[in-house]
Amino acid sequence: MAKEPITEPSGDVAEYTVVARRYRPQQLNELVGQEPVAQALSNALKTNRVAHAYLFTGARGVGKTSAARILAKALNCVNGPTPTPCDQCEICRSITAGEDIDVLEIDGASNRGIDEIRTIRQNVHTRPTRSRYKVYIIDEVHMLTRESFNALLKTLEEPPAHVKFIFATTEVQKIPVTILSRCQRFDFASIGTNRIVDRLRQIVLQEGMQADDDALQMVARRAGGSMRDGQSLLDQLLAFGSDRLTAEQVHHLLGTASDDRVMALAAAVLRHDVAGALAQLTACADEGLQLGELLDQLIDYWRSLMLVSASGGDVAGLHVTTAQRQILVQQVQTLGLDTILAGLDILTTTKSRLRTSQHAQVLIEMALIRLGRLEELLSVTQLVQLLANPNADLSHAAQLLGGQRQALGTAGEVKKKPSLLEIASRQASQTLVKQAVVSTVAIPAKLEQPSEFWPVVLSKIGSIVAAQLEKGTLPAILGPKALVVRFPPRYNLDYEYCRDATIIQRIEACIKEVTQVDWTIRMEIDATAMSLSAPVDANTPKQSAQDQKREVLQLPLLQHVMDRLGASLLRVDPGFGAEVPTTVNDLDDDLDEGTLPAAPEES
Repeated sequence: MAKEPITEPSGDVAEYTVVARRYRPQQLNELVGQEPVAQALSNALKTNRVAHAYLFTGARGVGKTSAARILAKALNCVNGPTPTPCDQCEICRSITAGEDIDVLEIDGASNRGIDEIRTIRQNVHTRPTRSRYKVYIIDEVHMLTRESFNALLKTLEEPPAHVKFIFATTEVQKIPVTILSRCQRFDFASIGTNRIVDRLRQIVLQEGMQADDDALQMVARRAGGSMRDGQSLLDQLLAFGSDRLTAEQVHHLLGTASDDRVMALAAAVLRHDVAGALAQLTACADEGLQLGELLDQLIDYWRSLMLVSASGGDVAGLHVTTAQRQILVQQVQTLGLDTILAGLDILTTTKSRLRTSQHAQVLIEMALIRLGRLEELLSVTQLVQLLANPNADLSHAAQLLGGQRQALGTAGEVKKKPSLLEIASRQASQTLVKQAVVSTVAIPAKLEQPSEFWPVVLSKIGSIVAAQLEKGTLPAILGPKALVVRFPPRYNLDYEYCRDATIIQRIEACIKEVTQVDWTIRMEIDATAMSLSAPVDANTPKQSAQDQKREVLQLPLLQHVMDRLGASLLRVDPGFGAEVPTTVNDLDDDLDEGTLPAAPEES
């Protein structure tokens, strides 16, 4: 049986070139979104200030390699150096095709070893064959090894006059500083969505086709700031669809959900209809939609909610239709910004976990359930203000935050879980009740003795000051309406804190509030406790406390004071009687004026 001859392909069949290559920029002014870089390079060419090494850095598909080729053409064009190469001479055409023998494009990922760099060092001294300059374009230069960078340092710093280096990278942080300092660095920015849409619209017209604006917007957003990604996706869509590109075709090819489906899913979540949201997710999975893409669409939707809530809907970065904008405005009226941010955090966290998990649907279901159970949130600052302010209008705060939410339940009645606002309201009410009890019940009509009013003062003075005062003894009467609090020596820090003039005024004001009488108070270190640690003279006879008390009671001045004040002797401090009025008349004058001599200072 004879074999059929093999049919050779016809030689006149033209090879197809993808859109990203056919519509590649050929002039500096064609670099979309990189006007500052184009302006700087144009001025350098005009003034003959072209450096020996350039570093182009930025995200993928923003024009780094295209700018390197344009610069090589501008340097070697027969009309150059010029910022506008002719694109007609043999040199320009060969550089555009990547075939020029004097412009070497090197892939840094596959030529990263020191041997390749040594070859470059040896060849740089060879003059160009037909061009003005020998240009080395090293793409993804960050992939070179450390040894390769070190071998390139000297050549890069002082290359021959006929050699130019142009480096391109997406990860500039991996390049050694010694290389960066030898290059002029240009940062290529990500391209805006509107700029990508305009460029894609021009390509569609030149291809003799049509496309809906919504479809081009979807392609541009999917490109993520990369012109090459947008053009590659457009090329794929033009081959997939008919003469007119529609949004439905984009959804079918990308596996994404329609805008109506995303809005319905988001609406179910926002009204706490978890069952409805899960049903929507299951329908999307059954239709073969990409769940990762659906999660990206939900993140974009919550981003729109955030922007509308923060700016009232008038924001340039919100790429939605007028009808969608109205729905977003209505939804944010019942949501707080903190709640939207919490939901966005749940979605972005799920996205990061999705990269390392094989259970995409489970993770997204968990995220939807969390979003559906997410109550209205209060910031920590708001909670503190509600709890600290006894006069806070909690009912008004509840109205501002959308009111109380219905509990998530099935067919039966489920007990409602209290929200944070209800907990704050309950705690604030309890605080008001405690304050009312303290202010109306705990304080008798008239408090005269320190043992009676001091506990009330500690309860009202504040927890910090009260904790310091409790380290001292119960205040004793030092004179008419004068008190003294003594601290043991080991609490000297508490003593220093309480003897501050501001604290003293605060304590005296609190005592007046409780007793309705002006009292003065002073702080001391307990001399008795200090004397316990002092050395005792063996020749000094010891005197018991009862003997000291009995001896002091014999003093006429003390008896007179006790009679006038109606007081009783509790204890005798060391040094008592060192400085007292000389006569009973002097003492009566002091008592009538409300002043007494100060206690002697301890040495």
